[in-house]
Amino acid sequence: MTFSAIDHACMARALALAGQGLNTTTPNPRVGCVLVRNGTTVGEGWHRRAGEAHAEALALRQAGEHARGATAYVTLEPCSHYGRTPPCADALIAAGVARVVVAMEDPNPLVSGRGLERLRASGVITAHGLLEQEARELNIGFHSRMTRGRPWLRLKAASTLDGKTALNNGVSQWITGPAARADGHRWRARACAILTGIGTVKGDDPELTVRAIPCERQPLRVLIDARLDVSPAARILQGEPIVIATASQDTEKVARLTDAGHRLLLLPNDGGKVDLSALMNELGRLNLNEIHVEAGFKLNGSLLREGCVDELLLYLAPMLVGDAAQGLFNLPALTRLDTALRLDIRDLRQIGDDLRVIARPRS
Repeated sequence: MTFSAIDHACMARALALAGQGLNTTTPNPRVGCVLVRNGTTVGEGWHRRAGEAHAEALALRQAGEHARGATAYVTLEPCSHYGRTPPCADALIAAGVARVVVAMEDPNPLVSGRGLERLRASGVITAHGLLEQEARELNIGFHSRMTRGRPWLRLKAASTLDGKTALNNGVSQWITGPAARADGHRWRARACAILTGIGTVKGDDPELTVRAIPCERQPLRVLIDARLDVSPAARILQGEPIVIATASQDTEKVARLTDAGHRLLLLPNDGGKVDLSALMNELGRLNLNEIHVEAGFKLNGSLLREGCVDELLLYLAPMLVGDAAQGLFNLPALTRLDTALRLDIRDLRQIGDDLRVIARPRS
């Protein structure tokens, strides 16, 4: 399929609109729509949050009668089923749209291909695949949940250039500068949930909320605590209830936490710890698209060893603290370099005084 320069420009605009819902649409995908007739944009829309109007409906509302004969550029295949809102494919047909260009087909089995099918059956010209990779990246968590049944897990860590996350005495504040810390909060804000381990809660007592930037939706907080050792006074237990993955059936501890409104997931593995792979599946069943991890080197290593990490978000500070300090990942010793976990660098840039590296394990 060949697309014109105008097609590319209009879809790029639709993707920019979709990005405005980066922090708010969960568990729905981020979607943008642009309506163009005779070279003029007649309507635009983007999905803001679940239960509210979809991008196509908003663009059609803005366009009114000008939608008839227009081309719709949509970042995700228009839905063909009734959810909390009517099917967008039907709305486009009813408005008399002549052509629909889609960036990517919807990975949701309820929709996949059916929206485009319905449009074609009604005489609407359709095309898909324009800026598809960009659209998939924007909704990488939604795509992961729909195709793998589990969220996209992004592991964030900050270290010195020699790969240390804290001094030997545990001091780690602050390794990175304010710009990198604010950037980390932006990544928190787009996540559906922030995950940590009991070691981090005991050592740092974090809130794990978005504070450095404006945010109208706080992500769910998830704690891995195999023995339910979390203190009732821990800051992570304050505010909205959290999800706790555990291997413990201690009735007193379970009752204390559930009575406070927290949700417990009993997921023991053979070693008496939390089954991390099973946890990923459970988080998918909770309709979570993107998980943001901020944990210690032990849990970081476990998540990597068990193949749960999809992406690394690393901030490297321009300082050296020596071998005695704490490392990034608790991984087994290797005897051959060809058995090392290889990464693909997806992005590398300077944030304030620090470097930010985004990398993904090679499959």
